[in-house]
Amino acid sequence: MGKVKRPDKNRRDRVKPPPGAPVVETWIVSQAQPLAESLCDAEGLELVHLEYLRERGGRVMRLTIDKPGGVTLGDCAAVNRELGDILDVHLPDIGRYHLEVSSPGPRRRISREADFERFRGHRAKIRTLNPINGQKNFSGVLEGLSAGAVTLNTGQTTVAIAIDAISKAYLTDA
Repeated sequence: MGKVKRPDKNRRDRVKPPPGAPVVETWIVSQAQPLAESLCDAEGLELVHLEYLRERGGRVMRLTIDKPGGVTLGDCAAVNRELGDILDVHLPDIGRYHLEVSSPGPRRRISREADFERFRGHRAKIRTLNPINGQKNFSGVLEGLSAGAVTLNTGQTTVAIAIDAISKAYLTDA
């Protein structure tokens, strides 16, 4: 299970990014991502995704990790424990949050350019930030990445979606 961070009683339970920084959640991800990537690299793991969200039960930092042959519960527990300690040292003022570490599972999220090439030929669903030809949700077979755009064969047509226009993409079985 996740770890709950408890700030000192003298500190406010709220982090303030430096002036001019993006919103708190984006700033925290930008600070935590390199720390998590470094840990995962040292452990022979791939950091698939990291997000920091406000949810009904409070703030959550969620990591998805992977490795050839799959991730074990022990891998998730080790990363949770070690990353919690690293964040305590490097980001002590981020307040209370739950740290969750899991494997990507069959509906693996894809977000990096290398992912779209790596999973060429696999079925995927993509949601865009804004409609493309009146549509925001696309499903089909990944044909790769070219000139900053993901090519997806929907079965009826082939659509090129700028990687910056994607809000969410993940692999599917069907």
